[in-house]
Amino acid sequence: MKPFTYARATDRADAIAQGGNATYIAGGTNLLDLMKLEVMAPDKLVDINRLDLAEISGTDDGALRIGALVTNSDCAADTRVRQDYPVLSRAILAGASGQLRNKATTGGNLCQRTRCYYFYDMAIPCNKREPGSGCQAMQGFNRIHAILGASDACIATYPGDMAVAMTALDAQIQIEGADGETRLVPIQEFHLLPGDHPEKDNILAAGELITGVILPPPVEGKQIYRKVRDRASYAFALCSLAAVVEMDGETIASAALAFGGLAHKPWRDPDVEALLVGEKPSADLFGKAADQLLADAQGYGSNDFKIPLTKRVLISVLKEATDKGAAA
Repeated sequence: MKPFTYARATDRADAIAQGGNATYIAGGTNLLDLMKLEVMAPDKLVDINRLDLAEISGTDDGALRIGALVTNSDCAADTRVRQDYPVLSRAILAGASGQLRNKATTGGNLCQRTRCYYFYDMAIPCNKREPGSGCQAMQGFNRIHAILGASDACIATYPGDMAVAMTALDAQIQIEGADGETRLVPIQEFHLLPGDHPEKDNILAAGELITGVILPPPVEGKQIYRKVRDRASYAFALCSLAAVVEMDGETIASAALAFGGLAHKPWRDPDVEALLVGEKPSADLFGKAADQLLADAQGYGSNDFKIPLTKRVLISVLKEATDKGAAA
C-alpha cells in the first residue's frame, strides 16, 4: 500500500479545509479495499467520524433528514424509515452483509465505486482508473455491466442499492463546500454517466462534503424493492428496481421507477413513468413500458440476458404494485 498521511477532522469546517487535497474516510468499507489493491492511492485521508452528522431527524415541512454518517444499519432500522419509506429500508437490507452495513455510512454509500472486474485489476487497462487507456470489459466478461447509458469509454455499473431507492423517492443530497455554503442536489443529478470521462463518478468537487440526504414528505402508494442477483445474499444486482406506485381507483395516479445494475448511475426514465400515469394496469401497458425503457438498451455479449431480464422484472413489479397479480 502506498504511504499516506492521516488526520481527524474536528468539525465540518476543519474537514473541508483539509479536504481539498485529501480523501474523506468514514466507514471505509469500499475505500480501504481500493487502497489495498492500489486502485486508489490518496496522499492523505481525513477521518470525518467525529463530525455531527450521525442523526436522523424530521424537518418542519414533514421531510426526513438522514445525516451523512448515519450507518446503513441504523437507517434501515429507523422506525420512520421503515414506516414511511419502506423501499429504502428494504434496499439497504438487500445490500452487503450485516457487518458491512454496521460500518457503511449514508454519504460513503452514495460515493462507492463500481465493482467492475477490470477496474479492480491493476494489470488491465481501464479508462476509469487511467483515462484513455481503454475499456477491456467491452470485449471481455461483462455479465454485470451496463446495458443503458454506457459509452465507448466505459460500460461499468453503479453497484449500490440505497441510492436506487433514494432515486425513486426523489431524495436531495446536501453538499457543503469550502465557502461554507450548502447546496441541495437532486439525487438524479448527483451520479454521472460515463460519457468521455468515466473517471468521474459524481458531481462532487475537490473538498466538498456530503452532510446529509433529505427525503421528501411521505407519499401514498405501494413501495417495492426487487433485486435480482446471482445468489441470495451479499451479491450486487444484475437488475434491481425500486418502485413507488400510487393508484387512483382503477388507474395509475403516479409511478416512480428507479433501476440498479443497468447503468453507471441509478436509472430513471420519466417517459416510462409518464406512459403509465392515468392508465388502467394491464399486461399490454406493462409490456409497452418495458419496451420504452429498453428501446436503446445494448448488451455486450455476456450481459445480453439483462435486456429480457429487466423486462420481466419491470412487468412483475408493476403487477405487484397495482395488485394485478398473474391475471394482468
